[in-house]
Amino acid sequence: MNSDNDLQIAGDILAVQHLLRPAPEHPETVAEFAGLARSIAADRAQWEHLVEYDASSRWYHRLRTGPGYEVWLLSWVPGQGSGLHDHGRSAGVLTVLDGELTERTERGQRSLDAGAQRVFAPGYVHEVVNDSLEPAVSLHVYYPGLTEMPMHAARCSPAAQDAVPA
Repeated sequence: MNSDNDLQIAGDILAVQHLLRPAPEHPETVAEFAGLARSIAADRAQWEHLVEYDASSRWYHRLRTGPGYEVWLLSWVPGQGSGLHDHGRSAGVLTVLDGELTERTERGQRSLDAGAQRVFAPGYVHEVVNDSLEPAVSLHVYYPGLTEMPMHAARCSPAAQDAVPA
């Protein structure tokens, strides 16, 4: 049945390249950056062999760069933390690859297990800590690339952090 409202496509629409939007070579949106982090997380061969653990300080490795963004791999032994900080003008995606991390903000704290992902805007203040008894690994995507990480004084007591879910 044909009518004026029916649209029928004959042949292979993929053969009409000028009608298709090209796939972006690099991420451009928050969703695409989160997707990039998920795809890297899923491909353990891409990062697992690079991970090192350092008992004296957090270990980090820049895994990838693209136009205006960076991807970092970090490891955390039990007790290591970032201190309360923001990322300047950079937005970010934090993905836990292995283990468990705790994110603390002025609103409270949340536990982040492997696979958990947090997206944050420029100026977002938080602290990330490995409160568990096992090492952890995380992936961080920053756009634009990270140029500063201002540290902050604690804004609320640990008791208040424990009491308020984030």
